Amino acid sequence: MSERPRTSALEGVRLYTGRQAAGLGRYVLEQLLFALVGWVPTIVGIALRGVLYRLILKMDGVAAIEAGARLRYASRIRLGHGTYVDQGVYLHAMPGGITLGADTIVMHGAVLHVYNFRGLPQSHITVGKNCLIGEYSVIRGQGGVTIGDRVYTSPFTQIIAVNHVFDDPARPFVEQGITAQGIVIEDDVWLGASAVITDGVRIGKGAVVAAGAVVTKDVPPHTVVGGVPAKVLKTIDGSETHPGRTVYQI
Repeated sequence: MSERPRTSALEGVRLYTGRQAAGLGRYVLEQLLFALVGWVPTIVGIALRGVLYRLILKMDGVAAIEAGARLRYASRIRLGHGTYVDQGVYLHAMPGGITLGADTIVMHGAVLHVYNFRGLPQSHITVGKNCLIGEYSVIRGQGGVTIGDRVYTSPFTQIIAVNHVFDDPARPFVEQGITAQGIVIEDDVWLGASAVITDGVRIGKGAVVAAGAVVTKDVPPHTVVGGVPAKVLKTIDGSETHPGRTVYQI
């Protein structure tokens, strides 16, 4: 009788560490570095993490990680040169990995979560160059999320590449499995605040998704969509003019 609780506890520890890192040794190393330098503020902490985090993740060139960023399965995270990861960001890369392209910014509170325990081979999150992931945006990558270059998400955007099956009223939906088709967002797309992109959707190059829209079907290139569910509102063809409008450039 006394052995079962110990066995259960041991299995619980293995389950926990297995969902945090690629192995027990990796878990110990990653947690040690987080404890040593993960909390250090200011440019000093950024410099320390820029050097020491190379032991646990892939970094192409120089990347900046602010204090308090939470990283899991760090061995499957790749940061491009000039990438910036703000405070409060959560990156969970199991198992297919998270890649952030050069000069991409992930703002405070954003969650990029692969978190796949069903063995889905397509699971991953790949973000291109010069992108901006807005505050408190959520990207779930079980079905695979591929984002092109110069894609901006506004605050509270959700990109969810997974969906529950609930066809059988006699069974709890948690027992009916999931679908995970994946999401592709092409270059130069702007997603408005609180937009939701559902599984299986492709958003074409240069498209704009209005704030609060729920996108359930593919979006053609160079169109503006909005509403619930989202529909095409107009085509971006260069014919529209705005006399007297003041435009600010970087």
